[in-house]
Amino acid sequence: MQQQRRPFGAMPDGTPVEEITLARGPVTCQIITYGGAIRTLTVPDRAGRPVDVVLGFDSLEDYRAQDKFIGALIGRYANRIGGSRFSLGGREYPLCANDGPNHLHGGPLGFDKQVWRVEAVSEDSLTLSLFSPDGQEGYPGDLTVRVTYHLTEGALTLDYRATAGSETVCNLTNHTYFNLSGHASGGVEDHRVRLFAHRYTPTDSGSIPTGEVAPVEGTPMDLRSPTRVGDHVDDPFPQLAQAGGYDHNWVVDGEMGTLRPAGEVYAPDTGIGLEVSTTLPGVQFYSGNYLDGCPAGKGGAPYGKRSGLCLETQFFPDSPNRPGFPSALLRPGEEYAHQTEYRFFTR
Repeated sequence: MQQQRRPFGAMPDGTPVEEITLARGPVTCQIITYGGAIRTLTVPDRAGRPVDVVLGFDSLEDYRAQDKFIGALIGRYANRIGGSRFSLGGREYPLCANDGPNHLHGGPLGFDKQVWRVEAVSEDSLTLSLFSPDGQEGYPGDLTVRVTYHLTEGALTLDYRATAGSETVCNLTNHTYFNLSGHASGGVEDHRVRLFAHRYTPTDSGSIPTGEVAPVEGTPMDLRSPTRVGDHVDDPFPQLAQAGGYDHNWVVDGEMGTLRPAGEVYAPDTGIGLEVSTTLPGVQFYSGNYLDGCPAGKGGAPYGKRSGLCLETQFFPDSPNRPGFPSALLRPGEEYAHQTEYRFFTR
């Protein structure tokens, strides 16, 4: 299939937004330059029928209206920073409080709400770039980011690169909501989830890590064996109750910097499975607890509570304020270089 580019609307200031289609074998993916969002991702089910397994919208207006970060690239700092501030080099940097008293996903004008530049495109690969100036959303230092999406046989790989003009923090992820039964099929409670993680980071009532790194053993957070999402998501376990379900960071087993399994999802009805691997230290499993209030999705599909789930590879939440967590510090002359792979299978 030949690579395609088409207009996908324009921003209020006239900046054009494009959609780029990638294809490799039976897998196709459509990405828009607004937020670098993965709009469609179509893979074959066990019978060979094509299934679009990600939530998305048919218009730029709906992407701009929604506040669920659907499909988008997230930065400058993915997830939450407690108290909407951090210190670096003896100076405190206040950030916008856009999640109660805390800072979430880079702020109101994070990378998910900006138009990315097409750097390179081929039939099965796309590189987008974004320049974030010093002071944008309160963060210090210029930051230049490049993200490459690459389709291989049965897999989509995201390669994240960033360099900084001065010392800053950087934590990039993708916020795609997956529904392996099909984006318009309803809830994901019947999906089976497995996380390759013996530990997780408990949070307070505002979803900010307490600083503890706790074993999953003996708790509903133990997802080391495939577990039906609906089996424990509403358990009266305090960590789940205060977050409305799963919305926590798990510590991925193995060494940061090596590409290793982080999670696996499987939908029994379609037979479609997804393996997520990453070089990053953590993964946020979010069971889509607060998807209510979305605009209608592709083809008018209703997206409600738990219509999709996320596996967001990342540095831990609030790590700029937690010296004991892996550091998200990026210095001049260094390169932020991480990779996440989404590999599909059927059984």
